[in-house]
Amino acid sequence: VVENKPGAVMTIGTAEVLHQPADGHTLLSVTAPIAAVPALVPNAQFRLETDFAPLIQTGTGYNVLVVNPSVPVHSVAELIAFLKKDPGKHTFSSGGFGTPAHLLGELFKLETGVQATHVPYVQFPQAIGDLVGGVNTYQFITILPVVQLIKTGKLRALAVMGHKRIAALEDVPTIIEAGYPKLASEDWAGILVKSGTPAPVIAQLNTAINKAIKTDKVRESLAKIGVDPGGGSPEAFGTLVRSEIAHWSKVIKDAGIKINS
Repeated sequence: VVENKPGAVMTIGTAEVLHQPADGHTLLSVTAPIAAVPALVPNAQFRLETDFAPLIQTGTGYNVLVVNPSVPVHSVAELIAFLKKDPGKHTFSSGGFGTPAHLLGELFKLETGVQATHVPYVQFPQAIGDLVGGVNTYQFITILPVVQLIKTGKLRALAVMGHKRIAALEDVPTIIEAGYPKLASEDWAGILVKSGTPAPVIAQLNTAINKAIKTDKVRESLAKIGVDPGGGSPEAFGTLVRSEIAHWSKVIKDAGIKINS
């Protein structure tokens, strides 16, 4: 049974898991933004690092930096120069506060020294529509919803934000190739369990999910949403989560991001 409990920067559903027994029957599906919670919501009713145990990484997704075609730039370096000509005049959009698009936008500002205003949207399709319409200048966005917009020229892709090029946009360089390795970031998804779940239960669940991820059916389903299949050990996923918490906590602190920003 899948029970969706979104809201409050993913803290509602996360806290709900702690009300359940630590027996492996309740799993918490998480994505990359969960790593920002300790810094964004310091008064959350849980501590991610101690109240949960890693189970497995289920997949990796990718973002792409896009601009409206009316923006006279064709590379990341040109975008930076363009933004610096008129500090504070331009905007970048996102699907909401604390989302990867928002945090990548703030990291972009920190690493490049540009000044731009964040415009969060409650309705994600409107964010895309306004970007296509020229209301906003640029956005870091998950690839799947914009592939066709890029291929038809309604948006221009400047860089894939991951460590490798992707098949759907094979002519678009990575942000590392563009010369900005510190901006490289990938969306990830995984599963946590409540701390105290017996180690044999965690091992059994990890083995079962690893097996499922290797099936053609699951891999085909992930491919349809632009996600590379995950897998691996609980320890590897735990290392990833801890490193992501440290990374995004520093970005949030350095950028001065507050929950009411």
